[in-house]
Amino acid sequence: MSERAAPYYCPYCGEEDLEPYVSDEEPYGWYCRSCARAFRVKFLGIGVRS
Repeated sequence: MSERAAPYYCPYCGEEDLEPYVSDEEPYGWYCRSCARAFRVKFLGIGVRS
């Protein structure tokens, strides 16, 4: 996958002030400037049952 899907809101505080977050352990993540939390969104699939 060459492009990352961008979340619109922070899952913790609901703000829209997000920027890409890159580190050695987590290469694809997001950083919320409002609540100072970093998170990653992962797509699991369509119609996947556990």
